[in-house]
This record gives sequence, structure tokens and C-alpha cells, in this order.
Amino acid sequence: MARATTANFDKMVVEVEWVANSGIYSKWCGVTSRGINRQSNMQTTEVPDCDDESLPAALERAVQSQEVTISGSGVWSAESHGLALDWWYSGATKSVRVHHVNAASGDTEYETGPAYLVTISNQAQRGQKVTADLSIEFDGVPTRTDAA
Repeated sequence: MARATTANFDKMVVEVEWVANSGIYSKWCGVTSRGINRQSNMQTTEVPDCDDESLPAALERAVQSQEVTISGSGVWSAESHGLALDWWYSGATKSVRVHHVNAASGDTEYETGPAYLVTISNQAQRGQKVTADLSIEFDGVPTRTDAA
């Protein structure tokens, strides 16, 4: 039996180009949990049987649109505090990329595109560090770049 090749936490990285058009991407300091969701939004059509209309119609589906979102959580770091709040309050997009560090040659290494910081939620509990939950949504489908 052959085992699947897997990756650790540090091999799926979310990076933000904090300074527009700099080409410099940085990890969001303090984020200790992250996820990426790729979703196809479907349209459903009932298609009747032309020979026997008494039969139940078949449901046919088509992809209407696609979206990619990122979620994250962790500690709220001083290093990211101003950057994150400036981004959210601006209501603008920043270039974001998901780096699949272990991508094999010819497979997707980066998913990159403009994205909105949709939510930041901070929590504080006595005796604990301040934490954060965040949600990022790409404006359109990100561009995929293959590993060399």
C-alpha cells in the first residue's frame, strides 16, 4: 500500500501584498489557522421527458459562477494590527495569493488575485491573548500559476 503525499501547516501559506504593486508578499503575522474554499454556484433546470410528460423531469445542472474565499484565525499581532485595519477600513482590494509550497512541477503553486478583507473579528478573554477571525474573498477567480 502506498501512502498519500501530505503537507504540513507551513506548506499552504496565505500571503498579502500589503504595499500595492510592490511585488512583495508577506504572511499575515499571527494567523495560526487558515483555509481556502473554492465553490461553484450552481443553476438547476427541470427538463421534462418529451415522450412521456407524466414521468418526473430530470434535473440538469450548470455552473453559474465560481468563487474562492479564505478564512483564518489566530492571535492578533501588533505586526498586523495597522495593516489589517487599514485594509478593512479602505474597502479596497489587495493582491492576495495562496502559496502551495509543495506543488509538483506543472501543478498549481500559486492562486493569486485581488481580494477584499470582508471580516475581522477580535475576541479577548481574561488570562488569554487577543485573538482574531478573518475572512477574505477574491474579486473574481484567482489566477493559477504552475510550479516550475
